[in-house]
Amino acid sequence: MPDNLQSETLPMANLERNRNRAAIRRAPESAALLAFLVAEIIFFSLSSPYFLTWGNWVNVFTALSITGVLAAGGTMLLIAGQFDLSVGSGVAFVALVLALTIDSLGVLPASVLAMLVGVGIGLINGFLVTRIGVNALITTLGTLAIFRGLTQSIGGGRNIPIANFDWAIWRPFLNIPLSALVFLLVAIMVGIVLKRSVFGRSIYAIGANENAARLVGIRTKGVVFAGFLLSGAFIGLGGLISASQLGSTSGTTGLGLELAVVTAVILGGTSLKGGTGTMLGTVIGLLIVGVLNNGLTLMNVNSSWQQAATGLLLILAVSFDQLRQRLVARR
Repeated sequence: MPDNLQSETLPMANLERNRNRAAIRRAPESAALLAFLVAEIIFFSLSSPYFLTWGNWVNVFTALSITGVLAAGGTMLLIAGQFDLSVGSGVAFVALVLALTIDSLGVLPASVLAMLVGVGIGLINGFLVTRIGVNALITTLGTLAIFRGLTQSIGGGRNIPIANFDWAIWRPFLNIPLSALVFLLVAIMVGIVLKRSVFGRSIYAIGANENAARLVGIRTKGVVFAGFLLSGAFIGLGGLISASQLGSTSGTTGLGLELAVVTAVILGGTSLKGGTGTMLGTVIGLLIVGVLNNGLTLMNVNSSWQQAATGLLLILAVSFDQLRQRLVARR
């Protein structure tokens, strides 16, 4: 076999092997997640007569709307082997920009500006990771601190009201708030992109083996940069949803969102090593966390214990991911 043909065949064989390994674990993994979610639903439905009501489930999806939109970008990046921990502070900064400009510019121009700020955060992260070569974890930890500090400094640490911006709480269909419908639409779109598009397949290839992906002609830096831009766009959208739902913003807006996003994405089956994961799995992971928080609230459990439960879920999710990696490696 000619050397050039062999060099092209080996990367393709590696990608195919990784794809087969992903297929081996996907079915039982999804079944385990669904079984856990069903167990949660049964437990909380027996614990509270309000849990299975339509209004309560609308509340669950509404509470998940901001985290869900951010998790869409987080899923794409983690599949590619990247992180974005700046989402919480980014949401706060986007909401602050909207609050400070909406009176002078008007609702639509201020919203567009706020979205562009979100995309700008993604652009900064993507540039530092793909062009300068800074590790994504360090980059986004740095921008997390930068934009949290800017939000608190510019906003003065005070609560800033945002008037005439309540679109997220409109209920145009089946009494479901628009923010929840936006989250579902984003999840569907990202799921289709990951499964059906060349961009989605490139993300999987990069996460599975970046060197092999480069050898088969994928522009790895460009794809990763685009992933960070999309994450920035979702930060912008998340900031607009937050501002609309709360009707205000402050220096503490978005605190803990990065933990919630990472928990849901990893719990949903996206590997820390990249190359595997689905948007459907992330939605199931979001529901597991959302149902847990909602059920504990209905049981009047202190919010501090809810945070502890979320942290425990994150540890369990990472542990499960490590066990899954070992199982697949043996096959």
